[in-house]
Amino acid sequence: MHADHYEGWINSKLILNLQEQEVNNWIKASKWVVPAPFVKIVSEPDKTTHLIPGGSTIYFNASERNSFTIGNKEYYLSGSTNPDKPTGSFADNANAYLNSPYLWGGRSFYGIDCSGLTQNVYRIAGIQIPRDASQQVELGAIVSFVEEAQLGDLAFFDNEEGQITHVGLCLGKGDIIHASGRVRIDKLDHQGIFNEETKSYSHKLRVIKRIQE
Repeated sequence: MHADHYEGWINSKLILNLQEQEVNNWIKASKWVVPAPFVKIVSEPDKTTHLIPGGSTIYFNASERNSFTIGNKEYYLSGSTNPDKPTGSFADNANAYLNSPYLWGGRSFYGIDCSGLTQNVYRIAGIQIPRDASQQVELGAIVSFVEEAQLGDLAFFDNEEGQITHVGLCLGKGDIIHASGRVRIDKLDHQGIFNEETKSYSHKLRVIKRIQE
């Protein structure tokens, strides 16, 4: 939430109060953005395993880049995770969320909404975009024809009142990945998103925007 200043909620049992200096160090430090959909970490000294969702930021203790500290606990990356390895493509990072359940306000593989998905995929790629679809639509340049949509373009959809209510990530070749019930891949044309399962259109296309060239 620090990156986009968006309000959210968290279970009070998961809150740990830190010293002001610890917070300042985190803000100023060079941080690693966790790639999709999660990484495993192990806490010391109790050897407990945890999952850190994609899009989270980690401030490592030293140049080895395999451990970090929160309060008085130290955590280590588990397995073969290499923070120096280049992140995957938009398609790779988006596809990692496939079948994650829809959760309004969610932003992880535990549950995610449409704009949370697009924001996370861009964040993992090193690009910060706003949280809501109605904010994301203000970015980028208009793609005139749906046939010109490329991997990474964002497609926006509106309701009968003309309000932007949905967003998805174009994969190219007429495919779009979006969170609707679950994270899924459907077909996109000039009318909107066509759901092969129901043989009907689920969302009406408003505009496609290109955030980066």
